[in-house]
Amino acid sequence: MAEHRNETRAAYDGVVELYASLFAGRLEDQPFSRAMLGTFAELVRATGNLRTADVGCGPGHLTAMLHDLGLDAFGLDLSPGMVGHARRAHPALRFDEASMEALPVEDGALGGVLAHYSAIHTPPEELPALLAEQTRVLAPGGLLLASFFATEGPEPVRFDHKVTPAYSWPVDRFADLMAGAGLVPFARLLHDPASARGFLDAHVLARRP
Repeated sequence: MAEHRNETRAAYDGVVELYASLFAGRLEDQPFSRAMLGTFAELVRATGNLRTADVGCGPGHLTAMLHDLGLDAFGLDLSPGMVGHARRAHPALRFDEASMEALPVEDGALGGVLAHYSAIHTPPEELPALLAEQTRVLAPGGLLLASFFATEGPEPVRFDHKVTPAYSWPVDRFADLMAGAGLVPFARLLHDPASARGFLDAHVLARRP
């Protein structure tokens, strides 16, 4: 387990500035992602618990977007290089280095967790534990928005991501794992990003009962 996390950390540390230059915009060219993020923020605000973790926050652009949408958002990332960039780019916000498998957050503390393509490098056998950890930190009624690459086949597919190996998931299988972690998936958006990658983009919203 530690080996793949070390490889992922090193891979992202090596591409911080390039990654930030490519992806640190606020989803200007991704209307579906913007729509789901806005819906997520609205539903978290409705819980009255605005505290929200952006797990795998990268350069911090979506943490800042959540903040602008009225949430008390903070970012967590495995890569110290990404955390350093996020702190420089968004000095008013909090960013910490952390593993998604052991979030530095107390039980039941959060109104929301955003996992925007941040679980894609997690091997399939480790994803249930990662989702259980995200469930642990959510308060009753709290929400998780998970975005990931989707495949129409029956099994997860390993592929060569530009940074480090990643996985695409059948949406139903991913949603079933969320349910197995104690969440109730209640909304999903699946769309074709019109890229040559061959995968769909998926966004699944779930609530902790």
